[in-house]
Amino acid sequence: MKRSTTALLALGTVTAAVAGSVLFLGAGGGAGAAGKGADGLPPATATVVRTDLVLARTVDGRIDFAQRRAVKAAVEGTVTVAAAEGRTVRRGEALYELNDKPVTLLYGPVPAFREMKQGHRGSDVLQLERNLRDLGYGAGLYVDTEYAEDTESAVKRWQKHLNRETTGRIGRGDVVFQPGEVKVVSADAALADQVGPDAPVLTIASTRPVVRAVLEQTDGALTARGTKVEVTLPSGKTVPGKVAGTVRPEREDGAEGGGGGGQEGITVEVVLDGGSRAASGEDAEAAASVTFVSEAREGVLAVPVEAVVALRGENGGYGLQVVEGGTSEMIRVETGMTADGRIEVGGAGLRAGMKVGVAKP
Repeated sequence: MKRSTTALLALGTVTAAVAGSVLFLGAGGGAGAAGKGADGLPPATATVVRTDLVLARTVDGRIDFAQRRAVKAAVEGTVTVAAAEGRTVRRGEALYELNDKPVTLLYGPVPAFREMKQGHRGSDVLQLERNLRDLGYGAGLYVDTEYAEDTESAVKRWQKHLNRETTGRIGRGDVVFQPGEVKVVSADAALADQVGPDAPVLTIASTRPVVRAVLEQTDGALTARGTKVEVTLPSGKTVPGKVAGTVRPEREDGAEGGGGGGQEGITVEVVLDGGSRAASGEDAEAAASVTFVSEAREGVLAVPVEAVVALRGENGGYGLQVVEGGTSEMIRVETGMTADGRIEVGGAGLRAGMKVGVAKP
């Protein structure tokens, strides 16, 4: 991801352009006064076109998954079943096993911060009851913030199904709450490893594919949320997307650094259009190419940069030497965005299809 190139793209129908230098006319310079041939006409011409100009920056990226985060052990124990890397885990399924007991994934925004038992109240109790209901253990369960007898009964039915001791309580470390299904990115603790409280056991992420790329610090404007991009995946397929924001860069030891940028650049996360299917079957180890669109002009008149004449004198400005038949005329134009060797132009009487002079190659 360290290689980066700057791409200036021109989209649309483009006719042949002849390389050369910007021409200068002195005050009072007339038609064909610069670079003219023996007959007063320019040595070469190009056509004024109506096109889309896109100014973009292209860098390497890699396929990843959004919202990486570590899952840490809540209690001390021995890993008896390690996490399976690459696996998608859904509600009610085990992320791993500790001391021969499954640590189960449930859905909800509130982390599991305590043991839950009869008499407790809180938002964590509410989301537990919602999970019990959605897992099919909601018969006779009133879903609210109170851990009452009906909650205890539902938990016992669930524990019996899991072949656990039917205590009717949710112990510390029994469950992990996450917003939805997750993908196991890496197993940070292997089988038989001893883990203590707050020791990372596995790293998980959203199942939504993203592409991460590093931009230079000077490209900060491209990191804005919603910036449009085009991603060329390792297979060669091009997928549109947009910037979701910046993320903390990963260090070589696998940990994350602080902040959204560092000395070497800014790490951005790009969401692909098409959701989880967009990167299906792609090689996550291979580089992708990410093109950030920094500026775009649609349907403008454009000519090769070499066709623009810098007018000297009292009024200055820029002009084009318009060629028609066996004659030519210098007209004043306004210039705009430049991309891929072409420049946006506008002026009275200027239209697509006109021939303009360019310097001899």
